[in-house]
Amino acid sequence: MPIKAYNPTTPARRGMTTEDYSEITTKKPLKSLLKAKKQNAGRNNTGRITVRHRGGGVKRHYRLLNHKLADGLKVTVEEIEYDPNRSARIARVKDQHGLYHYILADTSMTKGKVIISGEEAPIETSNRMTLAKIPVGTQVYAIEIHPGKGAQMVRSAGAKAQLMAKEGDYALVRLPSGEVRRFRLEATAAIGVVGNIQHQNVKVGSAGRKRRKGIRPTVRGVVMNAADHPHGGGDGGRHGSGKPPRTPWGQLTLGYRTRRRKDTGKLIVRTRHEAKRKR
Repeated sequence: MPIKAYNPTTPARRGMTTEDYSEITTKKPLKSLLKAKKQNAGRNNTGRITVRHRGGGVKRHYRLLNHKLADGLKVTVEEIEYDPNRSARIARVKDQHGLYHYILADTSMTKGKVIISGEEAPIETSNRMTLAKIPVGTQVYAIEIHPGKGAQMVRSAGAKAQLMAKEGDYALVRLPSGEVRRFRLEATAAIGVVGNIQHQNVKVGSAGRKRRKGIRPTVRGVVMNAADHPHGGGDGGRHGSGKPPRTPWGQLTLGYRTRRRKDTGKLIVRTRHEAKRKR
């Protein structure tokens, strides 16, 4: 799946690239699986900005995805669609009862492909089953953290994890970050690799394209006033702040631990940082 380049007709077009949309089979989504999506510009329910640099952008409808296909469900791919809310493509599928669902599309999904979910499913790409049934060494995606809750991990474009081993009641899975983590054997996963693998190679090219995505400009702390950022102030020279890097609220940001949840740490066999050091 190639990346589409543009002729350098303007400075923004020079180097700009877009994804190849040839695999998408329809432009019109299924109305019954759409939901209105309100723009909140990074603000929470009290009106405070909790995510900076958000706002504007084109209007979108949210696609209601089914992240936990019921056991014994047999679905047929009818269309491959674009989803503005995620990097991956989605597949419109129809089950044996005549109901429609949206699921994540992997690299092998095409119109007419039959996908089976459950313990009776064969070991084939796109099929969904428990980790207990998947052979060691298989590439998987859309993994459940809590059995029965639905897929939560490895869902973005081009993402894949690998089932490394099975020990007792747990499966050891190597995630895209390099982290090795334990999952219950009853947790389900889909076999294969999430589609749209060229997504990470796209060059945005222009500020306007970023704004249409709903992303506002980022300003460096060192060019702000002292009242606005710990790095701010000074005489306009290029010298640094002379103190360790901090967030706009004064928290240390380099080497500062941000992971607060301790209860899930026992499931991590090797952190992503250790994996990076071993490369």
